[in-house]
Amino acid sequence: MKSLMSLWVKLAEELASWCCTSVTTDIKTVRGRVENEGLSFLTITLPTFGKDLEKGLDQGYISNQLFQGFKKAQRTGGLPAFMQGFLCLIFDRASGVLLDEPDKVAILAVRQLTLLFGKIELPCSDARVQDAFDQFVQCEEDIRDHDKALSDEDLSDFKRLSDLLYASLLSGIDRKVYYGEIVCKHGPGGTADKLRGNTKFRQSTWPKRLESVFPSGENLIPNWRYYDQLDAVDILEPDMEIPVKVVSVPKSLKTPRIIGMEPTAMQYAQQGLLPEFLEGLGSNKITGSVLGFDDQTPNQRMAREGSRNGNLATLDLSEASDRVSNQLVRAMLRNHPHLLGAVDACRSRKADVQGHGVIRLAKFASMGSALTFPIEAMVFLTIVLLGIERRLNTTLGPKEALRLLRGQARIYGDDIIVPVDYVRTVVDALHTFGCKVNVGKSFWNGKFRESCGKEYYDGFDVSIVKVRRMFPAQRQDASGVISLVSLRNQLFQAGYLNTCEWLDEEVRKVISHYPRVLPTSPVLGRHEYGHYDSDSWCKDTHRPMVKGYVVSSDPPKDFLDGPEALLKCLSKRSDLPFADEKHLERSGRPQRVNIKLRKSYPI
Repeated sequence: MKSLMSLWVKLAEELASWCCTSVTTDIKTVRGRVENEGLSFLTITLPTFGKDLEKGLDQGYISNQLFQGFKKAQRTGGLPAFMQGFLCLIFDRASGVLLDEPDKVAILAVRQLTLLFGKIELPCSDARVQDAFDQFVQCEEDIRDHDKALSDEDLSDFKRLSDLLYASLLSGIDRKVYYGEIVCKHGPGGTADKLRGNTKFRQSTWPKRLESVFPSGENLIPNWRYYDQLDAVDILEPDMEIPVKVVSVPKSLKTPRIIGMEPTAMQYAQQGLLPEFLEGLGSNKITGSVLGFDDQTPNQRMAREGSRNGNLATLDLSEASDRVSNQLVRAMLRNHPHLLGAVDACRSRKADVQGHGVIRLAKFASMGSALTFPIEAMVFLTIVLLGIERRLNTTLGPKEALRLLRGQARIYGDDIIVPVDYVRTVVDALHTFGCKVNVGKSFWNGKFRESCGKEYYDGFDVSIVKVRRMFPAQRQDASGVISLVSLRNQLFQAGYLNTCEWLDEEVRKVISHYPRVLPTSPVLGRHEYGHYDSDSWCKDTHRPMVKGYVVSSDPPKDFLDGPEALLKCLSKRSDLPFADEKHLERSGRPQRVNIKLRKSYPI
């Protein structure tokens, strides 16, 4: 924690020099509160201060509800004494009202210093983890309540607009399901039945619900010559299916991330349907420009435009995937019976939740299902269009929907951008259908906007660098070393040169070789405006070489042969060869990451 405190001090001093102010008192405050409150002050209390700043920017003044837990400065309009040097460049000292021309660098400074440790990956307390599992179960009750409260008119409008948006592309996927053209594929993640890598091709169970859509004879063996292999496969009745395993993974000290690990068979079928949805949504004339799945930059550009012109709002949803009702998904797919049957067959109906046992799911799926991302985006877009339609008090057709959405709305996961003129009815519609808008991270009043990891104020980029891991104490902590070097280079890219000089010394404490390299280099080194070190030349390529640490992560040994190996090779979608020629010997995500000292290219 001493290193984290030193990093905060270095950044505070550098940012103070940028804004021509002093942080001497602020440093004393942070030192004292860290000594009394521990790491939680850096990871929970300070980030709350940063979020309160964003609320103040959005509402245009400092209210009494903001900056709780920090002493108010004397003779100021509600400004806290902490970081007063920066805040006085943003808000009026006497009234607490936002200045007509607030100092954008000061806004960046406060955000950087308060949100720096907000996402550091640390295990939560057992009580916080259990609270997260309890919230997962509470979401189920909320979904059921919203399903019951949904009026016939709301559901009818949802069905009509989903048909307007997706009818043609869903018909295409429905046809492929009918003709058996879906090729199942195993995903890279862990599964509820603990099969990993090549072991997934040795499935010994297959849900009966999948059999009618994805027959085991077509998906578990390379061809019917090996039909005798099916004798070893246990066909599971619905009541014997393996439930989703709900687990927590580190996110921040405040709260963990809750995900669901799907059974191997379900994941196998979901991965078969996934590319059909992505290709269909990407090529559709309406959804192709509105839904994003692999490129966040359009959302970021629109957030910047919204911050400058005030015409676009950025919305963020809490527990986004956990609040998508399965009944809405069924309503969306109702006119495509073969596709509906396929999606329903590969959807897990039960989940094993710590402290609650096995429960039946009302949601469509949690994070962990391959279909969660595209399906939730389709549901959100339908609701957004419904909110726009109700604001206009008219019934939209395809041309009107395209005109209103293109360049004006964008959805990437739970990050939603809509025109400010429609934001109220869109928010109301989201709440009507069970979604939960995160008011603390949604902006449409002032000049602050946030979407897909980028933040802007009046067109100025106020995005920050965040610490993701504790500083490593030794070279053997490979993940920590990689994270530390990445942090240093991100701070360099953001212009914190003095802080980077201090961080360079911290890096040298744990690794002996730390050369200058370009961002494209595989070597762990420092970036310095196009400069790189070289101590030799490659005889074969005549490229410069330098000695340094290189990341090494081999997939675990997982030998596959026989019919299972043939199945893996025949089920590959691309005509290109496997990227890894040893894919039948090693497979799966690396269990650990190492760094090795060797010579490599600095460019």
